[in-house]
Amino acid sequence: MYEGAVQDLIDELGRLPGVGPKSAQRIAFHILAADPTDVRRLVDALTEVKARVRFCEQCGNVAEEDLCRICRDPRRSAAVLCVVEEPKDVVAIERTREFRGRYHVLGGAINPIAGVGPDDLRIKDLLTRLADGTVTEVILATDPNVEGEATATYLARLLVPMGLTISRLASGLPVGGDLEYADEVTLGRAFEGRRRISA
Repeated sequence: MYEGAVQDLIDELGRLPGVGPKSAQRIAFHILAADPTDVRRLVDALTEVKARVRFCEQCGNVAEEDLCRICRDPRRSAAVLCVVEEPKDVVAIERTREFRGRYHVLGGAINPIAGVGPDDLRIKDLLTRLADGTVTEVILATDPNVEGEATATYLARLLVPMGLTISRLASGLPVGGDLEYADEVTLGRAFEGRRRISA
């Protein structure tokens, strides 16, 4: 335990996701040793992001205006909607440069243990977006874990009766991975998602 402001800083840093007590202490001492100009830039960046950034009114992605840059882009297809859990998932998919549709960010995944149910997510907003018939295909791109699978299954049950084309991102073996280290679920998905090779 440290005194006063140092311990307060360590405690606050330790509340950040993925930052344990040791990491919080390391970051705190880095900040103490850093040049005051660097610390001021960090403080300014934190203040600025809280003041300027909000969530897109349409898709739920991070934005500095009412609509994010993807929702404002007229070149994006409004007929295909990719449903993801968090804004960071949008960034991951955008890096592939494979998807040219629009997104819907749920704000998490169904997780009864953590007290997160369907009403805690942006599912009603999704149904409202689909009501006008513009969207013809929905890609469920939730994480390939228990919560993501539960969310995708729940959404599929809601959306299939609407007559939309519903698909789920394929999952399987990572490039550069070894079969012996893959778990059963991953291997099973790899078999389900196999593709035919033509000459």
